[in-house]
Amino acid sequence: MIRLEDLKDQYDKLQMKYGAKELKAIYNGGCINNPDICFIFMNPTGKNIASNPNWKGRRLPWIGTKNIWKLFYKLDLLDEKIYEEIQKRKPQDWDESFADLVYESVEKHKYFITNLGKCTQTDARILPNSVYTEYLELLLKEIEIINPKIIITFGNQVSSIVLNQNISVSKCRKQRFVKNIEGKEYKIYPVYYPIGNGMMNIDKAIEDIKFVIEKNKNER
Repeated sequence: MIRLEDLKDQYDKLQMKYGAKELKAIYNGGCINNPDICFIFMNPTGKNIASNPNWKGRRLPWIGTKNIWKLFYKLDLLDEKIYEEIQKRKPQDWDESFADLVYESVEKHKYFITNLGKCTQTDARILPNSVYTEYLELLLKEIEIINPKIIITFGNQVSSIVLNQNISVSKCRKQRFVKNIEGKEYKIYPVYYPIGNGMMNIDKAIEDIKFVIEKNKNER
């Protein structure tokens, strides 16, 4: 049985091909056994301090950043004390033990965070579809391994590549799509990208994700 750990070598090779050579690939983290939600973002940037080669801890999404944790906190998916501490800290104030504390809270709330592309860039440049497509098969293996109850894809580009169809999140808010991965059907919901230029849409993303969470609770 393939494990998440087994994918890291391939992500490291793709980092050298598509990412900044001086930075490390960022993998994934959180609840890895049948999480309630799998959140799929685009790709990491050098703002994630775990991409620094000197970082000794786990290389997980959004380490050393602030804004995305507001979304998880507003969704009741992050402990208040952890959220408050994140808001106090500057990127350089994160260390390996604090990153572990943050992800212990993620795991406790039963969700998994990953990026379609694991290639860390120095900035938030837009990558072509061809780069993300190189990562799609590996992402599908991640999904198969963790077996999430539902999947949230952020933004038009990621959602379109994962679902293999043209997706406009503004036109399919709260809409469910289904993708078959190795014989199992997974429920996927595209939502607005809530970070960077998408910060203006963070409230819409929160609204839609709350709706999806409640809808799926009622269906269980």
